[in-house]
This record gives sequence, structure tokens and C-alpha cells, in this order.
Amino acid sequence: MQIRNFSIIAHIDHGKSTLSDRLLMRAGAITEREFKEQILDDMDLERERGITIKASAVTVFHEHKGEKFMLNFIDTPGHVDFHYEVQKALQACEGAILVVDATQGVQAQTVANAYAAIEVGLEIIPVINKIDLPSAQPTEVAEEIEQVLGFRAEDCILVSAKTGQGIDELISALCDKLPPPRGLPESPPRALIFDSIYDDYRGVITYVRVVDGELKKGQKIRFMGNGKEYQITDVGKLVPRPKQVAAIGTGEVGYIVAAIKDLHDVRIGDTVTDAQNPASEALPGYKPIQQMVYCDFYPGGKTQYDELRDAMDRLQLNDSSFTFEPENSDALGFGFRCGFLGLLHMEIIQERLEREFNIEVVQTAPTVTYEVKQTDGTVTRIDSPSELPNPTYVEEIREPYILMNLILPADGVGAMMKLCEDRRGIYKKTEYIGASRVILAYEMPLAEVIYDFYDRLKSATRGYGTMDYDFIGFRVGDLVKMDILVNGDKVDALSVIVHRDHAEARGRKLLVRLKEEIDRHLFEIPLQAAIGGKVIARETIKSVGKNVTAKCYGGDVTRKRKLLEKQKEGKKRMKRVGSVDIPQEAFMAILESGD
Repeated sequence: MQIRNFSIIAHIDHGKSTLSDRLLMRAGAITEREFKEQILDDMDLERERGITIKASAVTVFHEHKGEKFMLNFIDTPGHVDFHYEVQKALQACEGAILVVDATQGVQAQTVANAYAAIEVGLEIIPVINKIDLPSAQPTEVAEEIEQVLGFRAEDCILVSAKTGQGIDELISALCDKLPPPRGLPESPPRALIFDSIYDDYRGVITYVRVVDGELKKGQKIRFMGNGKEYQITDVGKLVPRPKQVAAIGTGEVGYIVAAIKDLHDVRIGDTVTDAQNPASEALPGYKPIQQMVYCDFYPGGKTQYDELRDAMDRLQLNDSSFTFEPENSDALGFGFRCGFLGLLHMEIIQERLEREFNIEVVQTAPTVTYEVKQTDGTVTRIDSPSELPNPTYVEEIREPYILMNLILPADGVGAMMKLCEDRRGIYKKTEYIGASRVILAYEMPLAEVIYDFYDRLKSATRGYGTMDYDFIGFRVGDLVKMDILVNGDKVDALSVIVHRDHAEARGRKLLVRLKEEIDRHLFEIPLQAAIGGKVIARETIKSVGKNVTAKCYGGDVTRKRKLLEKQKEGKKRMKRVGSVDIPQEAFMAILESGD
């Protein structure tokens, strides 16, 4: 039997999941009714948002020219935040289907994913999807693919995943053009772990791509990263539902269960080998993940600290690009400092914690990682403004810069260039794709992008603009830490690191937003933004007025004055002992003040 391993990659919303469902249906793995249900997007969140968050690996069987083929394919996410999932999937394959929407053409993630596949040395089959739509322009899109990515226009396969048109031609191309897996069946087994999930009854279920040898039930295995040994209790494949098999051989993709109870024993990118006859060296694995955005999660409502930690442990097993470490704050108590690939990734993790584990979290505003060079020459990395050393010991602060590629309609160039300049962007180049679309390249500080840049991009281009970015390094900036004082007390979780030129305007906007979010108390609450000891902006939340003289009708004015003085004394005392309740919305106000 011939084996073909491939990944389905594309920009967000170009029809990857529908195409993979159509391939499953064509191979007889699912029915027409199941096809309509986006079978591979099995998370509630994926269905609601209409996006793929986790890559899903599936095996189907097909007969072509009298030979039997086993097709192992992985449906991947398209959003820039989940680029790491795509890279993991590409390492487990020999080929890739690059899907491009016939109505939208080449987009930012199309380019990024194509380059990622070329870098790993995969055979790429360009596919133009959605040709059944009235606004489809397959010829123009094929020319764009040739111009931007260098694949010949005549090699593009035209399909409609919705109607099934062109699917047979695509499956034939997969069988004919993609190379078979390279591996040594006689060698000691080596398998790459590319994903894992936790099951309450069976422990950790590990998804692997076997490179050499085979893995079978009852075999004793060793993880080469940490030397831990286990016995395989179950081996299977997803077709697309789990199905037990006796063994998975060279070049195949499947899952193994080995009664692994400790979540930390399984590491994505590790190599599985035979315990008695181990391989001499491990597989190359994956590049380390570069977290881009950090924020704090604290237990909220009835959730306890231990419950939050256990939920995060399980989630990290399924999503290796999410990291966390303990943190504590005067305002919010004990919690965790969490690292994410981007804002959407952060949002998804928070929602998964709330839905899958029934956990309530209070989340602080996100920040990026900074490098701080101190006067004694040491360089440290900080991912929270509260970790910034005393300014007298700081020689320079460096912030992360990214190279951003924007693909947008030509009439949106002016608005986008203004937006990038306002966000301290450095112009690099402009390239035209066809007559009506442009690629703009800018170098920008990541801190200026993580807040609302994506929303602004969509507004400025009427929804047609797309972006992709790569981290390029740290650069020195004129940055300062801005503290927020509520009723004279510093609130660590509200501090931000800002550019000195923007500090005052940013502080003023932030205080106005906080004033709207924090409820009025029985005493007056001053809100201040300060750099070091210097207050640069102030707002005041007025106290709730109580008419203490209501019951005092008629009579001498001194009676009224006496009551008012008594109230004033009471308010002074309240102010001294009173603490301010700060709602979750106040912490997120930092995001919206990025205007």
C-alpha cells in the first residue's frame, strides 16, 4: 500500500476545513449529513467562530490506478496567531495543498504558509477553491499565484469544496505528485510527537508520525527527551473517528495510549523510540516557540487557585504554545503570568478555560516582552511592567520589532500608511499584485500592533486587508513605565510601558476609560497616571451624594451645618480605611485606550 502524508494550508476562511471534509466524504469516511457539520472542527469554539484552532490529523483510504493509497492529512488553522500549529503539521508531512479562495486571491497568510512549507522542503499543490461562486475569478487568481509565489498558473487545480467539483482531479494529483514517505522500516522505531490530549480515563493520548520502524500494542517505548519509559496499551488511527489497529508502520500517522498519567512527561516535538532497541539519535523536533503577548490570569468568582493551575496544565498539554508561571499581585492575590502567540490566542485560551473546565478568570491587560540593559551591563527580559528595575539602574529598554506584510486594495494604501506612521512604523516597500492590490511592508514595534491594529486595518480597508508578521528582534526605544494610582495606591496590574512621547495622551485616555468603569463609592476617588514621582494626568470619581439634611426641615441653619460637618468627618474616615472595588472591565480598559 502506498502512503501519502500532506497538510492543508491557507489563509483564514479560504475553505480548508470544508475541503478536508469533502476529501473524507469522497473517500467514504463520512456521510453527506456529516459533511455539512465541519466534522474536523470538533471544538464548540471552532464551530461558533467558524475558524480552525487546532490542527486535526485524519487517515482515509483511496484506490488510484489499481493501487491502494493511504492518505494521511492534517487540516490546519489559518489565523496568524496559530502559525505554530501549521509549522508542527508541516514537519509531519511530505507535501501540502495550498488553498486559495477564487474570490479573494492571494492573502497575507497564504504567502506566509507557502514560504513555511517551502522552507521545510515540501511538495506543494496549489488549489483554487470556491470556483462555484458568481464572483470567482480563477484565471486572475492563478496569475496572482504565479506572480507572488512562483507556482505555474497552469498547475493550479480548480475545485469547489462545497459542490465537490474537481475533487477527483485533486485526489489523483495527491497520489501522482506527492512523494512517498522517506523512512527505514527495518531500523529501530522513531516517531515524532506532533500533538497530544488528556483523557480522564486513559491518561495522555499522544499523536505521532512514525518516521522509521513501527509502533505496536504491548511494545515498551521510551521518550528520548526525558528518558521516561511506558508500555503501549492501545494503538489507533483517526478515520476520522478513533479506530484501533495492531500497529502503525513507517510513514504512518496515528495515536498511542500508554497509561501516561503525568502531563509533563509528554513534550510536543519529542521522539518516541523502542525501550529495548532504542534509536541512536532523536528527530530534529520543532523550533522553540517565541511567545509574543503576556498577561496575568487570576482566579475569579468561586474558582480556587489550584483549580486554575490544574486546568492550565491540561490545556498546555493540548496547546504547547501556551505557557504560564506563578505570579502574585497586591490587588488581585495569587495567579499566573501567561504567554501567548497573539491576542486571538489569548482570547481563545481564556474561553477554553471558562468552557471546558468551568473556570472563572480575571485577566489583566496584555503586554509584550522587553529587554532591559542595566547600568552594570546585564541584560534581562521582562514580560510585565512590574518587573522593571528602578529607573536609576536602567541604561536602556529595548522593545520587540516585527516585519509586517499587509495585503490590501490599492485605494486603502493612504489610510494604512497613515495608521502605520502613527504607530511608529518604518516604511520598507510597496509591491503591486495585479492592478488593484498592494503588498505593503513595514517594520513596527509589536506593542503598537497587539491592541487594536487588526481592527483598524479591517476598518481602513473595508474588511479586505490582511496582515502577517514575523519577529525580527529587539531595538532600543525611549520607553517609560507609567503607573496608575487609584485612591493614592499603585495598582501593579494597571501599569503599562509606553513611549515617552505618547505617555501623557495615553495616560489621560486611560484614566477617562477607568473613570467610566469604576463605580462611584461613598468617598471621592482620585485616579492618577504617574511616571516615577511625577503625576502626568488626573481624573476624579465623585462620591455618591447622600442628602443628610433631608430630615432637617425648617429650623436654624446651624442644625444643617452640624449634620454636613458630621458627614464630612465620616467621609474622611471612610476614605482612610475604604478600599476601592476595581471590576474586570477596568483592566481591559487599557486595551481600548490604545486609540
